[in-house]
Amino acid sequence: MNIGVPIEVKDNENRVALTPAGVKELCKHGHMVYVQRNAGFSSGFFDEHYEHAGGTILPSIEDVYQIADMIIKVKEPVAQEYDLIKENQLVFTYFHFASYRPLTEAMIKSKAICLAYETVEKADRSLPLLIPMSEVAGRMAVQEGAKYLEKPMLGRGILLGGVPGVNPAKVLILGGGIVGTQAAKMAAGLGADVTIMDVSLPRLRYLSDIMPANVSTLMSNEYNIRELLPTHDLIIGAVLIPGAKAPHLITRDMLKEMRPGTVLVDVAVDQGGCIETCKPTTHQDPIFIIDEVIHYCVANMPGAVPYTSTVALTNATLPYALQLANKGWKRACQENRELKLGLNVIHGEVVYEAVAEAFHLPYAPADKFLIDELV
Repeated sequence: MNIGVPIEVKDNENRVALTPAGVKELCKHGHMVYVQRNAGFSSGFFDEHYEHAGGTILPSIEDVYQIADMIIKVKEPVAQEYDLIKENQLVFTYFHFASYRPLTEAMIKSKAICLAYETVEKADRSLPLLIPMSEVAGRMAVQEGAKYLEKPMLGRGILLGGVPGVNPAKVLILGGGIVGTQAAKMAAGLGADVTIMDVSLPRLRYLSDIMPANVSTLMSNEYNIRELLPTHDLIIGAVLIPGAKAPHLITRDMLKEMRPGTVLVDVAVDQGGCIETCKPTTHQDPIFIIDEVIHYCVANMPGAVPYTSTVALTNATLPYALQLANKGWKRACQENRELKLGLNVIHGEVVYEAVAEAFHLPYAPADKFLIDELV
């Protein structure tokens, strides 16, 4: 199979979809890997590394899309890439369709096969291709939040961990999944007073058992959230409903209950955000302020640490990429339910129910397109 690795076009996205080690593994299985010139440069991987691994360097993004049977990316295609995607081409990347209708409509129009990292799902409901970036984003949420709490950044001027004789900052984390757990670990490690909220009592019991003494757990509901907002300095949105739009847990009117200089970090922005006033921002222009509350809503947070993120992502995606390349997408998805759940759009039809519901589009089960592969 011909596999293409283009440069990421999204603003300030420094990651690349494959490390040279990943390219080498695909080449060992007899596949051709075409990497756009300088695709890995910002992640610390250079063209000669890819060539040494067996890859072929192509000069332009058009060349990569034209030759590839499968495109492996990090972030969803942006508008300038829509027309490059070919009918029947497999695109394997983060899509987050439910948060952006124009992308969904463009991929329907392309008649490509869109397999989304974020909805590949194991039997235990874990999301193996979302976990590594969620781990990065959860830890970064605290790092960035601590920075914007500083007075020169217009924050409250409070040190996350405090000092002897001075109380630490209070951190509220909405969601006890991978992002929330990693954020809690980081914030607790810095000495903050941390509360983590979730709707699952078993999850709260688990977190209560594993977290240090400066982390408390609380059931997530509107009453409890409103009670805590006036006293907390950093609030991290870490809610995820796989493939669907995130619910608004913090509404516009709640901002008035917060102190000036409070910092909101909405990691759920890729799925529409769990803070009503959230809108996607970039690393170049990461914040905006409403009612004296700082909003940090960067939609590709791991892109700021591209070496770590690229290696972590390739570690997770490569086994699945090998299955898709070795077997073709139909047989791979028919034999592996995890990959099958990653299918979102096939030949102009939406095959992931939550995406169809988000935009009131017709839904077709993925089996409709896999049945001819059954033996």
